Amino acid sequence: MFIPAGDTLVDGVTPYLSRHRLQSAPRLQGAGLSQGRNGGALQGIPGSHYSHMYRKEIQVTTSHEGDIVDITPRVREIVRESGISEGIAHVFVTGSTAAVTTIEYEPGVLADLSRALSTIAPDSIPYAHDRRWGDGNGRSHVRASIVGPSLSLPVSDHDLLLGTWQQVVLLELDVRKGRSRTIVVSVID
Repeated sequence: MFIPAGDTLVDGVTPYLSRHRLQSAPRLQGAGLSQGRNGGALQGIPGSHYSHMYRKEIQVTTSHEGDIVDITPRVREIVRESGISEGIAHVFVTGSTAAVTTIEYEPGVLADLSRALSTIAPDSIPYAHDRRWGDGNGRSHVRASIVGPSLSLPVSDHDLLLGTWQQVVLLELDVRKGRSRTIVVSVID
């Protein structure tokens, strides 16, 4: 269980402690916590068991529905910046009409994924969301829900443990053009 250690310390990075005995965030304030050398890691409480966490956002502007953006280099950069050598990188896209996943980033597989999503949630059928809101992106919400907004990736030796042909991608699934997406990357040891 992660318990917030207080407000954001530096550049949008929020530290968290993992301790079951702590009851609330206010008890942590003034408990000898200090900002880590990388600006996002948490240090303090000698002899305690706690986790370091580093969080940073990636901003991506997409051009249209169906864009698949390789964000692997940026996620790797954040993992290196974190100073965390062994742990988990959690990748999360905000918004309900985009998704993140891993895939081999090559034209054939990307086309196959697009075709599969079009088969699962086709644009040729009526959606209750569209009837209610009239924005025509009911299929976008369904596709994003199926793929999902987040994934967790192992970190070892300050790098993502990915397969040779495996990349981390953002899927733009909204019918509206020119979306600005925020991807939150949290690295935890």
